[in-house]
Formats: sequence, C-alpha cells, structure tokens
Amino acid sequence: MLVVMKAQATEEQIRAVCQKIEELGYRAHSMPGAQRTAIGITGNRGEVEPGTLDEMPGVQELIRVSKPYKLVSRDVKPENTVITFAGTNATFGGPGLAVIAGPCAIESREQTMAVAEQVCRSGAQFFRGGAYKPRTSPYSFQGMGEEGLQIMAEVRDKFGMKIVTEAIDNESLELVEKYADVIQIGARNMQNFSLLKHAGRARKPVLLKRGMSATLEEFLMAAEYVMSEGNYRVILCERGVRTFADHTRNTLDLSIVPAVQRLSHLPIVVDPSHGTGKRNKVTPLSRAAIAVGADGLIVEVHHEPDRALSDGIQSLYPEQFDELMRQVRQIAPVVGRMVPAIGTHPPTPQPPSVRPGVESSISPSV
Repeated sequence: MLVVMKAQATEEQIRAVCQKIEELGYRAHSMPGAQRTAIGITGNRGEVEPGTLDEMPGVQELIRVSKPYKLVSRDVKPENTVITFAGTNATFGGPGLAVIAGPCAIESREQTMAVAEQVCRSGAQFFRGGAYKPRTSPYSFQGMGEEGLQIMAEVRDKFGMKIVTEAIDNESLELVEKYADVIQIGARNMQNFSLLKHAGRARKPVLLKRGMSATLEEFLMAAEYVMSEGNYRVILCERGVRTFADHTRNTLDLSIVPAVQRLSHLPIVVDPSHGTGKRNKVTPLSRAAIAVGADGLIVEVHHEPDRALSDGIQSLYPEQFDELMRQVRQIAPVVGRMVPAIGTHPPTPQPPSVRPGVESSISPSV
C-alpha cells in the first residue's frame, strides 16, 4: 500500500501518518519527492483498511501496489534517486557519471597507492578494492581484511576519492561500514538475505551487484530487502550473468539498464570488468554502458596486472583506463551526462527529472 500526501502537506501531517501506520503494526517508509511525499507501507500481509488513513489531514490518496517490490518502484518515487556525499561532487544518479576504479584486491600499501594515484589523475571519483575476497577456490588469495580497509582509508585521505569495498558477511560488514563510504554486496551474496537486512540497517550507501543467474525481479527484490530495513541509498550494479557463451567470462546484459530505469528510481552502474573477464573487452563495453544510459562504471585497474593476486586478466593498465576516461567524456554529453572532476563542491542541483520514456506521475497499479 502507498499513501500519497498532498503537495502542500506539512511535515507534521507526514509524521502523523507515519505514526499511525506504526500504531497499526506496519512499517512506514517516507519517500520525499519533488512535488509531494509518498509513504510506503510494508509488513502488511493483506489489505490495509483505507478508512484509517485516507481521512487523515494531508492525505491525497491511497494506492495499492501490486508489484512484489514496493520501495524500489517508481510507484513510490517517480523521480530518480540521487545519492550524494558530503564535501564532494561525487554522486550516483545525478547528471554526473560515477566512475569507480581500482584493483580487484588490495594486495599491499605500495600497490594500492600506485593504482590510486593513477586512477585519481585520470578522473575516477571512487576507489574500489577488495579487502575481503570471496573466491571460488579456498586456496586463492582471500584479501587483507581490516589492514586492507585501513589502506583504503589512507587513499581517501590522500587523494579525496570515496571508497567502495565489499562486505562478505555480517562480521565484515561492520568493519566495512566503519572504513568505507559505500558498502558493496557482491554477486554471490545478492540473495544472502541476512546480509542484505544487515546492510539495510547500515548508515552507508549500498552498491548491490546482480547475481550470476538473477532475473530482473530477483535483482529488484534483493534491493527491496535492503530498503525495507530503512536504508534507501541503494545503487544497483550489472556485472554480467552466466550463459552458454564461452568467448567471455560472463555475458554483460546491458539491456537490464533501461529495464531497471523503467521500473525503479534507483541508480544503476555497470561493471564491464567482471562482465567480460577480458581486458580487451572492458573499454568497448564501457562505451556501450554509458551510451545505453548507465549512471556510472566500476572498472578494475592494476599497474602490474600480470602480477595481480586476483583477476589480473580483466584489469586495465593505467594508460588504458586513462584512454577509457577520455572516450567516456566524449560520449557522456551525447546522452546528457558529464564526468565531474574530484572537488569539494557538489554539482549545481538540476530540476527533478525522470529518465527518458518514464512517466513522471504516480498511477495506481493494475
């Protein structure tokens, strides 16, 4: 169920509706929009009695949401969600493209600083690196743990990039939240519902990667798990799915970008490194991702990929990443986007907009 407030509804009236929903034993999720606030109701196993809410001051209408996902839906929030970070112009979902770059794994302080300096110079606003590595083989490098997180915190202090890194379980999530700016949930954990709920109680944005065989609905439902716990700052990530193809590590499904944007207000980025698994495919698929409307890229870069302890074969050399950024800057204006430089001031707020082909009004679900 969705409660749509009137455009002139006061903060007091919105709080009163939320309080009433809680008194009824449900959970209220207030989602402010450009024109009006919508309040999603979760926790109800059946129909909510409309008479208890639709007569309250400030309420315009009640809408039944038939989709299995509620909070990620444009029914609740027709405007695009824009995730910002204090003291920087780095965003997800705004006019600026988010570019995340760095090595697959944090291997040493020297390696990390070398790569960070180079990707920062090329224009990345976010630095990625794995302190915890869920590997197919138990004998593969598993990451440096908290020491790796501390090294990435040094990167933020020195270069100004925000930090994106993966949590693999509830225990590591607490440390990742302490050190990172964005908590990544990897493909293998997309349906680890305990971890998703834990991330939903965190205070940091969550970058959620699509599972290796996940459908669009399963992907959105995983995001719903995070949002249902109160964390509405979720970034979706397409990283390739497993198919019959053997010319590439995974099949990068760029068609999911406009599919997500039609149904959901959440930003979505693309990972062409895991999506292809081959260095020579990363730049072409990055170009395609920006052209199709993705809100950003997450790219693996290593200064010595032949010596990398994880995924060296799909990591770009720094000079290749620099060329990728040059090409992205050329493509971005064609689709109405730009690549912001690292700075201390956020971009000028843009008037609320909806991605092309998406209706901007809230309408009842059939």
